[in-house]
Amino acid sequence: MAKPKNWSDEYWLLLMQLYLKKPVGVKALYSRPMIDLALELHIQPEFLYEQMFRLRRLDTPRIEKLWNAYAKSPKKLSRGVKLLRQMHGFGLASDFYDGVEIQESWEKDFKPVEEDPDITPAKLILILDQYFRLTPITMVPETPEIEELAKLIKVPGRKICDIMEIYQIYDPYLNRADMMISPLLTPCKEIWQRYGNDNPEKLSAFAAQLKEYFKK
Repeated sequence: MAKPKNWSDEYWLLLMQLYLKKPVGVKALYSRPMIDLALELHIQPEFLYEQMFRLRRLDTPRIEKLWNAYAKSPKKLSRGVKLLRQMHGFGLASDFYDGVEIQESWEKDFKPVEEDPDITPAKLILILDQYFRLTPITMVPETPEIEELAKLIKVPGRKICDIMEIYQIYDPYLNRADMMISPLLTPCKEIWQRYGNDNPEKLSAFAAQLKEYFKK
């Protein structure tokens, strides 16, 4: 994956700190800590994931030098990370990234939709994946799969079922012609257009990874 313009070699310290968090090792691509760091840096998680593998391999003399200097000294690493964040104004992204072109398309998946502060596109993606695993008659809050999903993404089962009803409108195999009024019509339509007509195996594989973000 091409190196983004806003990547800095100083960020190796941030990746090293994340790598060394227990359990030590490369973190899952869509684990919450990995996504949080990606959002903080405005860098795609796929790139950070690749960089973490480079860190594990001690891929360059520079990485090896950093590893020798910080890996066995958590306090020193913590101080280095704290200083880095202060110097670069993390938390003040509007100032730090002023004039820098930021690609936010992937970031929006983890931010609430305008129509509902409790819903993110990431949650809608998981609901769509579950939608394809059920039949309309089983899309009820009492269905075990919906109960499990509700617990994972912290969305009431009734609301998940309401979203599945919206997906039924866009499902060409159901040919539903009834009207529905919901603030989530547009966000659901956007997710359906991205994944609903594609290979369901691709959606399933992505959803399996995405679930890591919601696990504690």
